[in-house]
Amino acid sequence: MTRLWNDPAEFADEMIDGFVAANGRYVRRVTGGVVRSTVSPAGQVAVVVGGGSGHYPAFGGLVGPGLAHGAAMGNLFASPSTQQVHAVAKAADLGGGVFFSYGNYAGDVLNFDAAQERLRAEGVEAATVTVTDDVMSAPLAEKHKRRGIAGDLTVFRAAAAAAESGYDLAGVTAVAAKANERTRSFGVAFTGCQLPGADTPLFTVPKGRMAIGLGIHGEPGIDETDIPTADELAALLVSRLLEERPEGADGRVIPILNGLGSLKYEEMFVVYRRIHQLLEDAGLEVIDPHVGEFCTSFDMAGTSLTLYWLDDELERLWEHPVDTPAYRRGAVTAQQQTTAVDAAAEAVVIPESDEASHAVAQTVLAVVETIVDTIDENVDELGRLDSVAGDGDHGIGMQRGSHAALTAARSAVDQGAGARTTLEWAADGWSDKAGGTSGALWGVILTKIAEKLGDTGAPTAADVAAGVAAGAQGVTDYGKAEVGDKTLVDALVPFTATLTQSVNAGASLPDAWASAADAATRAARLTADLLPRMGRARTHGEHAIGTPDPGAISLALIATAIGTVLAEKEN
Repeated sequence: MTRLWNDPAEFADEMIDGFVAANGRYVRRVTGGVVRSTVSPAGQVAVVVGGGSGHYPAFGGLVGPGLAHGAAMGNLFASPSTQQVHAVAKAADLGGGVFFSYGNYAGDVLNFDAAQERLRAEGVEAATVTVTDDVMSAPLAEKHKRRGIAGDLTVFRAAAAAAESGYDLAGVTAVAAKANERTRSFGVAFTGCQLPGADTPLFTVPKGRMAIGLGIHGEPGIDETDIPTADELAALLVSRLLEERPEGADGRVIPILNGLGSLKYEEMFVVYRRIHQLLEDAGLEVIDPHVGEFCTSFDMAGTSLTLYWLDDELERLWEHPVDTPAYRRGAVTAQQQTTAVDAAAEAVVIPESDEASHAVAQTVLAVVETIVDTIDENVDELGRLDSVAGDGDHGIGMQRGSHAALTAARSAVDQGAGARTTLEWAADGWSDKAGGTSGALWGVILTKIAEKLGDTGAPTAADVAAGVAAGAQGVTDYGKAEVGDKTLVDALVPFTATLTQSVNAGASLPDAWASAADAATRAARLTADLLPRMGRARTHGEHAIGTPDPGAISLALIATAIGTVLAEKEN
């Protein structure tokens, strides 16, 4: 369990600050994460990696000469926001384009892709390869759906070495894709992990049992078995990975035995002893074996084995020297930067607005205050629902996001902003602070509604309904989920349809909203019968049957609470 923290909500930021203070020769702090504090050649492709915190040395510990140029670092087990990824990429950019790589998780994909599109719109070339090495998270025929776990290291190293060897963005992308195709991983755990301030672990494993096929975000395993001997575990890991020897592999392989947080090195060495024997017995040439912690899951007791199948190019790139806070290979000579410049903050401009919109902005503020109260009241239950087949952080993420939205909305109102600007600031604050999938999607919802409110005049019920409909469309376009996938879309779509239908039939906004909230609540409850087809819960679908989707439930709770505010404002 985690023992040392101040405010759990500030843990990730304080951890990053301490990490930078301890590793100033390698990294400097920028908005959203860290970048190298050493000089890199102008025109070089900048390799930016990232994901949620709680996986050290991934991701900040892998920033430095020979490896990443920057790392976007989200909250614990939550993807960095679009704003954070974009800020790190801008700070790391050397003029040769930006290459992104990260584990294939829904929130990371949403936010990194959005940041990539923002860079391209600004004239910065950008490309991505997601890491999909976990063989247990999807069948080989659907390997593009697999999660990224400790195989991050091989893909990051190949991309970074290519960048420092002078490859252009297309070349870096191609070699990273090849490294990903030649990387396979498989993990097990004996206990779950417990986040700062949490009363219980995200999942538990019965005494004497071992979870098989786990992720790195506190997700439960896909299967369970009795704890084997060290040699039996080695055989299990090796045999499963050798089933997927990549096409064209010539027998050169790098094994990486990764500790997930609290498994002792001595134990891993005992396991690796047998892994090495089994690989040699299979006729393989073992090159540069790694045993240690490379991608952890906070304090989880477990391990994963990665096999990285080389060819001549990948082996040459693997030998490129690396010098980072947590990972070193060979000798690197690097010059410290003499100045540390972060992206300049843009001047805040409040668009013109009128008194009618100021009054609506007060209603917007009251709505956001109610959202905060609702999430605070239900945060533990939302976390419990999410822990059934996910990582248990939905409540915490919604809490962080809604509180940031409230701070931003208050600031906007205090500066005389209209309704649109107030809600846009709230949306930006929510998505930035919450990170993850829910942060991105709630940012989309609120932004689309804001566009219909305007900063002058008072919106009609039809305007609000149109904004909600635009938000729902934005969510499905952005997140790609559909009704039946067991996500917040299952509550959002019936909410939107009922709201629009009621408004078109002549109902007042409070009455129409109340009917829509009832529809969302019914639909959210029915998600208990669904098998998840999107997000982290997809891999553990059978565990989720019988439990409603936390995203759908939180949306229904929020919709119901907002209805109360609208009714009070009308009276």
